[in-house]
Amino acid sequence: MSALHELSLVEAAARVRRREISAVELTRAALARIAAVEPKVGAFLTLADVEAIAAAEAIDRRIAAGQDPGLLGGVPVGVKDIICTAGLRTTAASRILERFVPAYDATVTARLWAAGAVIVGKLNCDEFAMGSSTENSALGATRNPWDGTRVPGGSSGGSGAAVAAHECHAALGTDTGGSIRLPAAFCGVVGLKPTYGRVSRSGVIAYASSLDQVGPIARNVADVAVMLEAIAGHDPSDSTASPREVPSYRTALDGTVRGLRVGLPREYLVEGMQPEVEAAVRAAVDELERLGAHVEAVSLPHTEYAIATYYLIATAEASSNLARYDGIRYGLRAPGRLALGEMYEATRAAGFGAEVKRRIMLGTYALSAGYYDAYYLKAQQIRTLIRMDFQKVFETCDALVTPVAPTTAFRLGEKTADPLTMYLSDIFTISVNLAGLPALALPCGFDAAGLPIGLQVIGRPFEEAAVLRIGHAYEQATTWHTRGAPL
Repeated sequence: MSALHELSLVEAAARVRRREISAVELTRAALARIAAVEPKVGAFLTLADVEAIAAAEAIDRRIAAGQDPGLLGGVPVGVKDIICTAGLRTTAASRILERFVPAYDATVTARLWAAGAVIVGKLNCDEFAMGSSTENSALGATRNPWDGTRVPGGSSGGSGAAVAAHECHAALGTDTGGSIRLPAAFCGVVGLKPTYGRVSRSGVIAYASSLDQVGPIARNVADVAVMLEAIAGHDPSDSTASPREVPSYRTALDGTVRGLRVGLPREYLVEGMQPEVEAAVRAAVDELERLGAHVEAVSLPHTEYAIATYYLIATAEASSNLARYDGIRYGLRAPGRLALGEMYEATRAAGFGAEVKRRIMLGTYALSAGYYDAYYLKAQQIRTLIRMDFQKVFETCDALVTPVAPTTAFRLGEKTADPLTMYLSDIFTISVNLAGLPALALPCGFDAAGLPIGLQVIGRPFEEAAVLRIGHAYEQATTWHTRGAPL
């Protein structure tokens, strides 16, 4: 019989609902697991053990009274520390917000509570979600549960690592250019970047507002589907949140892909990829064909411009969004009797890390008077071309399959000295954010070092159900997702 912390989210919620186990037992098992493995992983920045037990006790009382405990009733989950939690420290992994305690919940946090989830803590990330490895966190390092010398991916590295290490049954991350999918791939778990607007961003600390999207990370596709169902939907507090009705994503998981048309973009299988990654992705495509899908080669010709386009748009939006951290309203303030301009400068110099400063400077430059048309405006025009590439391909395809990253998890410190090399880690994920599409990352193999390899399934806008259906069918036909990290 599986230990409680090893149960899938769906099974754990079902057993709590049937009163085979209590929410308190499940939560204590998660907290014990965190205590046992956290020294090796470093996924959590803030642990909410007292609050979690209290929430679990409340769920057990609801069940005892014959009330519905909710879709996630009693299940321990983690939340990326860029998502606000009322009364619980929310730092964005930055010195400038190190002591910030929000007075309110983000919409997604409130929806987790409403669905009966038990939030066990806040998870590490790259500072203000800026990075591909979670090495840019100002508050500590997170290690990959498969190999402690490797990165967990970023920026939602704490979320991916915590789920892979069985410290919680699922977690929320955010994805601006691949930051849910990359940790999912590197840590051997499943992560979904929803369509832009499918999930509210209200109460989520902004990095790049036209690209950011909250999404779930869990151990299998069914768990991700349940999490998405719990958090998706319209929100009056977020003007970009779509009013479209949220379907039952669980019912889409019928195990079949027969007759579906799947595209394999030529631009996503390129020279320089780790050979084992390409081999695993091609084997996954063969498996989808065996299951009855029709696979064809397609082209997304503007893919080569995606990274440059992304880093102009994202840094420009970051420059604007991070202007609010000035030492006046909240967060860090530089000590001493300083003039206003000096206080701004000293606060931001002390509070922001090197990567955040780099992106603010890039974005401010791109938005400056003499360069706006040459850089930011041109990037927005290319963004439209990238979106049109996907629109054309989706006229004949139901979904696309690609690698998540060109390599498996790299070593800690391997790419920190060369930001451009680090930026290339997102080469296969960035276009999805620029086009606002849904994309799923799930395990499809391992390399010779025993590190997970991720497969990406990209869908049409608001067709998360189709993406999940394809991922679930592939998952049911393989065993990659059943192999646990060797902790």
